[in-house]
This record gives sequence, structure tokens and C-alpha cells, in this order.
Amino acid sequence: MLQKIDASLFYFFNVSLANPFFDLIMPILTEKSTWFPVWILAVFWLLIKGGKTGRWALLLAILAVAISDYVSASVLKPMIGRIRPCNVEPVIHLIGKKKSSFSFPSAHAANFFAIATVFSYFYDKYQSIFWFFAVVVAFSRIAIGVHYPFDVAGGAFLGLLTATALLTIYKTFLSRSQTKIEDEL
Repeated sequence: MLQKIDASLFYFFNVSLANPFFDLIMPILTEKSTWFPVWILAVFWLLIKGGKTGRWALLLAILAVAISDYVSASVLKPMIGRIRPCNVEPVIHLIGKKKSSFSFPSAHAANFFAIATVFSYFYDKYQSIFWFFAVVVAFSRIAIGVHYPFDVAGGAFLGLLTATALLTIYKTFLSRSQTKIEDEL
């Protein structure tokens, strides 16, 4: 039953909503190389201009992406073994090449939601921008035909969970450090 719902949602998002604008923009947004210059600039800005907050944000974002990417690609995908929609769905709007790796959960969604979670915590003034790009990149995976909506939702949940766990550890550490400093005064 869940597979039928997911396939119906996939058909709606991938086929019914397909249009020339998505055909142009979604492959660009989903491509890792598109984001490389953004991440390089972000790293330099956080290290140079971000101060202590920027360095913590960067460290936690890197850890969150490393963990969510590893869990997604190396643990959950092989364990679950879900075939990508581009390899099984009879009607599909595929943009680009078929992928042979497994589908659930989406590592793109996991990583972008992990980043959005961490950066939203440290820079809440810009959180709508972080969440917008996380959602758009996650949606792009469905639009190009390589993930089902539940794959993207699972990846988003994994990224949120990973980043939230790291932020909880960070806040606990920060709280204990602050208490220790106050006790020493």
C-alpha cells in the first residue's frame, strides 16, 4: 500500500508537474558540482568572518553531513535495497542518466536537511533561505526521476535527526562548559 502511494506521488511530482523550466533548472540544482563554489565560499566566510559561532556552525555542519551521508549511502541504502524509480516505473520523466545504486533514503535530502538544520540553529535570521534550498534540492531528486517522494522524506528525516542529535550534544557541552566556568569563578 505504501509503495502504491509513493508511486502515485512520484507520478504526480515527476510526470504531471514536468515542464521545460524544471527540465532546465532541476538538473543544475541537483548536481553536486553546482554547490561546490557555494560550499567553498561558505567555508571561507565561516572561518574568516564567522568567528567562534561560524567555526562551530561549520564543524557541526561538516559532522552532520558526514554522518548523514555515511548512514544513508553506506548503511541504509544497501540494507533496504530499494530500487530507484527510474529503473522500475513504467511511466517516468527521466532527466539525465539512470542510476543503478539504491534509492532509500536520499543522501542529497539527508545532507541538505542536515545543513539547513545546523545553519538555521546558528543563523536563524536566514533559516527560510536554508530550508528553501533544502526543499528544492530534495524535490529535484524526484523531478529528475531518481528518487521516490518517500526516499526524499526519509533522507530529510535522517538529516534532521542527525543534525538535531549533534546540536543537542553541542548545547549540552556548551551548557556544561558554561557551568564549569561559572563554578571556577
